[in-house]
Amino acid sequence: MEARTILIVEDDPDINALLSKIMEREGYTAIQAFSGTEALLRLEHTAVDLILLDMMLPGMDGPTLIAEVRGGRKLNVPVVVVSAKAGLSDKVDMLARGADDYIVKPFQPEEVAARVRAVLRRSAGAGAVGTKGSYEYRSLRLDVPTRRASLEGVDLSLTAHEFDILHILIQEPDKVFSRERLYELVWKGGYYGEDNAVNVHVSNIRKKLAAIDPEGAYVKTVWGIGFKLS
Repeated sequence: MEARTILIVEDDPDINALLSKIMEREGYTAIQAFSGTEALLRLEHTAVDLILLDMMLPGMDGPTLIAEVRGGRKLNVPVVVVSAKAGLSDKVDMLARGADDYIVKPFQPEEVAARVRAVLRRSAGAGAVGTKGSYEYRSLRLDVPTRRASLEGVDLSLTAHEFDILHILIQEPDKVFSRERLYELVWKGGYYGEDNAVNVHVSNIRKKLAAIDPEGAYVKTVWGIGFKLS
């Protein structure tokens, strides 16, 4: 099986080299970039499976690069932020912009490796329950084998987490899923009060659906419980 390719975007040469070593030790192919602009050039010529991204970069910073990847180029490649900024607002902001996970510096190599493995599993379709078939709800369609989603025939650019949340909801559209249960199913881990992670991704899903169907209101909040399809 061909090795997965990881693009490391970090301006500190020592940290970039360390992340590259961690990825190569896990059997991945590491590609280095030291600025947001260089990262975009890499993406033009190389298909990558995941991006490890620092927030504070010379020229084009991390948030701007994510906006370009998600909005301008509409790439679904998973993005894991690696940043010295440990504030909750920073984490929530990057998740809202389309990041799939967030690691705080200083980090442990084992944590980086584990989180990358987890995000790659989810992006390959292992994050949601079941991986076969297609689902339709009103004008929303999910094709699980290809991980494609569309609304009214228009393709949706979803992150791995966003796709998995919709996949869970669309399988049982009348069921209300608590934030705790969605977190456990999508993030594949115990729930530690991570309301913001779920809320931010649901908010992103709503914005993307509303951009195509402003009156659709596909995801309903059941106050005090969680979410269901509307």
